[in-house]
Amino acid sequence: MAVKAEVGILIYPGVQMSAVLAMTDLFIVSNRFSAPRIAQGQDRIAVSHWRIETEDGPPRRVHETHPPTQTGPDVLILPPSLDSPATAAIAAPYLDWLRDRHAAGTILASVCAGAFLLGETGLLDGRPTTTHWFLEDQFRARFPHVPVDVDRLLIDGGQILTAGGVMSWTDLCLRLVERLRGAEVMTQTARFLLVDPPGREQRYYRIFSPRTGHGDAAVLAVQRWLQDTEARDISLERLAAKAGLERRTFLRRFRAATGMTTSEYGQRLRVGRACELLQFSAKTVEQIAWEVGYADPGAFRKIFARFIGLTPGEYRRRFGHAS
Repeated sequence: MAVKAEVGILIYPGVQMSAVLAMTDLFIVSNRFSAPRIAQGQDRIAVSHWRIETEDGPPRRVHETHPPTQTGPDVLILPPSLDSPATAAIAAPYLDWLRDRHAAGTILASVCAGAFLLGETGLLDGRPTTTHWFLEDQFRARFPHVPVDVDRLLIDGGQILTAGGVMSWTDLCLRLVERLRGAEVMTQTARFLLVDPPGREQRYYRIFSPRTGHGDAAVLAVQRWLQDTEARDISLERLAAKAGLERRTFLRRFRAATGMTTSEYGQRLRVGRACELLQFSAKTVEQIAWEVGYADPGAFRKIFARFIGLTPGEYRRRFGHAS
């Protein structure tokens, strides 16, 4: 049967094999469906697995669902890892090959910690990129020239795509099915597998995890006070006084230490508390707004949606546990 495209999946040390196999299955399932006006089986996606087999050789095909018709895949996915992200030493044997594939026109894609392997190639420099929100600080420190947006679950940059958390391979693979075989086949595949089509955001799931390892004792004292008081008072005068610093100096040091303004920091703490109440309490949105420090429920709804990407009501419907 005719093959429209080959999707390669790279098997590297520490790779999550369950994700490799699940992605393979998703593309195989997509081949059950036909795009409009195309005969069944005439535009299938072939899947191949690639691994380094010899000490000094490039990755080779070690598995394929269809006989290969060319020298390399049209798309190459770097899957997630449940171990620590690939070190520079682990990545080194793959870099020239990945750069060559990119130069030849192969679409490169990463999932979760797979972005660290892709980042070592230098191909992400200057490109908006996402990875798991838990790995944000580690990724930024290692790749300072890569703009990171961990609020995003999937960033499609054309020839390079990056996906966020471990399970975001579903969003990535469905996006690739859409690009390779069309929206109709993608929708049919998503329905069959009972998964949402691409469109989620990682910020729906992200937990605010403030930076505390910066070494600035005055700022850390303010952070602890804000946490203890649930950020009910975020006035600059009060915070600078708690730090024992002049206002301008405090603002500069706070931003350098935390990566955000005092206002944003306080709002993120409040919104984080609101998420807990929406999940585990039966209080109304208006009651929650008041409890976390917003006298105007309308303003609370706007701030919540800006940070989370969902309205409070949508968040409760998706994640709520209270009866």
